[in-house]
Order: sequence, then structure tokens, then C-alpha cells
Amino acid sequence: MPTDRRRPRRGVDTALATATVWATVSAIAAQRRAELARPLRVLDLGGGTGGLAVPLAEAGHEVIVVDPSPDALASLRRRAAEAGVGDSLRSTQGDADDLRAILRARVDIVCVHGTLEVVDDPAHTLAKIAEVVTPGGHLSVVTAQRLAAVVARALAGQFDQARAVLESADGRWGATDPLPRRFDKAQLEGMLLAAGFDVVSSQGVRLFSDLVPSATIDSEADRAAVVALEEAVATHPEFAALGHIGTSIHVVARRH
Repeated sequence: MPTDRRRPRRGVDTALATATVWATVSAIAAQRRAELARPLRVLDLGGGTGGLAVPLAEAGHEVIVVDPSPDALASLRRRAAEAGVGDSLRSTQGDADDLRAILRARVDIVCVHGTLEVVDDPAHTLAKIAEVVTPGGHLSVVTAQRLAAVVARALAGQFDQARAVLESADGRWGATDPLPRRFDKAQLEGMLLAAGFDVVSSQGVRLFSDLVPSATIDSEADRAAVVALEEAVATHPEFAALGHIGTSIHVVARRH
């Protein structure tokens, strides 16, 4: 296999929507691989078209994507074939209730990105994930964050909607809201603890990239600068609280 097929897919490490998350996930995968002295078994639940799964397979790991959408899985298989990782990346239609039947063995890492917002029961989904993760294995969760929607609605002049997001139990602004729910940091961490995970890190992502006008980010240097700024804010001891208004929150947890 050509060596360039083993590198992260171009764009996942520089795109505003994925760069910070990819940096964290790839670092965890590399560390865990060194500890176990073997490629990892990775589950991407709701992985869709493989934006993260394909780079993980290119890094040499065994990846399985479980997603309810046949169209997304068809796109994933085309992408995997183009990247030359069809042998190390499996995909199947299903959801969290199907995991024990689908998986051949427990997995070392689970990615659940953009999924908890839309499942019927997030706590149930996390419990089902916990059943298939090896002790000491990692879970990466990226999900929509409440305060970001409050800020976005207020900046758009929709003050009643902003208050509704702030006060509603599910973090929605009403019937026209396209998302079924949004999470607070403490709420999400509590759900993970109840499911059998210890939180390793939490950080807001897409803080500036979703707030600044797109016209101001028109070059690779601009994108790299925004990504660097978001990472600096997220890790700064005095300014990390700004992450609460990131569009999404990225939590990494480890199975008891």
C-alpha cells in the first residue's frame, strides 16, 4: 500500500469543523496504540460518510462504522475504496441497540460525533456503547452545546428564541428548531459517569469558526490561525470557560 494512503485524509486536520477534534482523537489513538502495541479496534457510531472513519483506517486501525442511513453508508464505501482502506474499514446499517450483534469483539475507541443530539434516548445509547468498550477504552463524544445556540439566536435578533434555548429542558428554541436537543457540559458529563465512564477532558469546539464571518477566513493561513486560536482558548486555564459558547462540546471519557 502506498505510504500516502496511511496519512490522515487531506482536510480532516485543517478543516475548521474537524481539525481540533481530529487532533484530539488521533493523539488518543496513537497513545493507546503504543500502550497496546497493536492497531486499535475503533467503532464510529453514526459515522455517516466516513469523515473521521477513513482517516482512522488510513492510520492503520480496524474501523467499523454503524449508521442507520443506507445512503450515507454507500458514500462511505465509495470513499473507503478511493482511499484504499476497504479491507480495514467495515460498515453496516444499525444503531446502538445492534452493537453487540454487529461487533466481533469489544472495541478500544468509540466515536459518537453529532449523534447524541438526534437519538431517541441519549442515556440508553451511552449505556449500550459502554457494553462494547474494553475496560480502559476511550469514548469520544461531540455534540451540540446549549449556550452556543443562545448566543447565535441573540446575535440574530431572536431574543425570545435565545431565552427559550436557555430555559428549555432540551435546549431548543421551539418547534422550528432543527435539532431535537442540545447539552450542557455538566449534563453530558453526568450522563457519561452514569454510563460507566470517567471524563478525561472536555472542551468547546467551533467557538470562533462559527461566529466570525466566512469572508474573513479565505485562506489556509486564516483557517490555521482560527484553529490555533480555538485550541489556545480551550487549553488556557483562565479562558477555557469560553469553550461553553462553542457550537459543539467535545468530551473524551474512559471506560471504568
